[in-house]
Amino acid sequence: MSSESSQQDELIPKRTPLPKFQLFLVFLVQFAEPVTATVIAPFVNQFVRDTGIIGGDERKTGYYAGVIGSVFFFAEALTVFHWGWASDRVGRRPILLLGPVGLSLAMLSFGMSHNYWILVVSRAIQGVFNGNIGVSKTVIAEITDSTNIADAFAIMPMTWSIGSTIGPILGGILSEPAKRWPQSFGRFEFFHTHAYFLPCAAAGLFSLLSGAIAFVGLKETLPSAIANEKRKRAAEASVETSIISSDSTTPLLTDDTASYGSSDSTGRLGDNELPSIKGDANAPPPFRTLLVPQVMTPQMVYMVLAFVDMSSQILLPLVYSTSIPVGGLGLDPYHIGIILSVFGFVNAIVQLTMLGRLIRRFGPRNVYFVAQISYVVNIGLYPFLIHFARQAGRVDSKVWVVIVAQLVSRLTNGMAWGAIQIIIVDSAPTKAALGAVNGMAQALGSVSRSIGPSVASSLFSITLERNLAGGNMVYLVLAGS
Repeated sequence: MSSESSQQDELIPKRTPLPKFQLFLVFLVQFAEPVTATVIAPFVNQFVRDTGIIGGDERKTGYYAGVIGSVFFFAEALTVFHWGWASDRVGRRPILLLGPVGLSLAMLSFGMSHNYWILVVSRAIQGVFNGNIGVSKTVIAEITDSTNIADAFAIMPMTWSIGSTIGPILGGILSEPAKRWPQSFGRFEFFHTHAYFLPCAAAGLFSLLSGAIAFVGLKETLPSAIANEKRKRAAEASVETSIISSDSTTPLLTDDTASYGSSDSTGRLGDNELPSIKGDANAPPPFRTLLVPQVMTPQMVYMVLAFVDMSSQILLPLVYSTSIPVGGLGLDPYHIGIILSVFGFVNAIVQLTMLGRLIRRFGPRNVYFVAQISYVVNIGLYPFLIHFARQAGRVDSKVWVVIVAQLVSRLTNGMAWGAIQIIIVDSAPTKAALGAVNGMAQALGSVSRSIGPSVASSLFSITLERNLAGGNMVYLVLAGS
């Protein structure tokens, strides 16, 4: 028995240490995206009302807030594949570093606005530069292998969770600073007329700093770029050393598959049953070769996940901020920000400590299935929240119990992202196709995300205006989707 177990242990590949510093830089850039994306969550509905676009009818807030949520992902959907395509040709590093600069400018524009349509345009610009998130996923896949990729992608939901913690904190605490701190910010007329500039500026500054830090140490991982660099060094060495033999130069011209950033560093794509793409392994494959079931099935699953998740995310602050008589909880931006921040902190710990282990034990497909089921629980708890709030006329202990139960179900929701991303990476025919495969997934997901906010928020408003299914139609539809 002992000999058999020892033989089995020998068959299990030793886990490769994660390239911590490079992962840190990639996640730092990625970290700015949830911060800038969620900083507006506590105050965006009030911001929309303050622009006067709703004409004093609070029930219409969902329509206009939904447009702001949708345009972000619509713009991302139009550009995300092109970011991935560009990264396959000019390199991952320049594309990845461009994002934080654009995000910071978009946040400043959003915070300075008084006009609803400028808010929409600013949010769209933010969506364009958020589109390079697919490139960061490609970099992660290129610097990991089959023994540690689950651990690397387990950090990704944690990064979003921490960013989603800091974002609402900034948005909730720093919004309306003139009212919150009249003795300091209240002395400046600017903060009276631009009540939401401070949190937007803080998020934009953070994004800019993350890009500056990554600029210093982030390495290129595109296989063809690495191969070209090796050839360049070999050519330079041949000029400087006139007696280099052909045998000694050959290793410089070949692609070291065991090195960082190499085209086969994962060691798992060779086991894939996808049809191989002919030609240079470092050359991006034709797009038509990706339109096969093995690649497209995970893409469609990702698309459904994005719709359900985005609809769930847009409902939470919308329901929480709507007054109790109309059909919400009547919470202010400060308390919404605190709730989202506490959840983000707990979610970060859960994802970091459990997701990698669960994926290694049960596999990404099983983890994804359970996570998807938990969305039904999450959305199905909204009618209970509203019922108890109306019954008490306030947010009492019963309401808080349901809020906690709902947030606990969201912890499982977050695991779906790490699981589906591994499935998508494994569907790529070659490493050279990773940029396109991740870009396509991000594009399709962005289409769903652009539809989700409008569908969820508009259905929410229609449900309240017409009292459909006792004010619960929106939850029944989304839970069934």
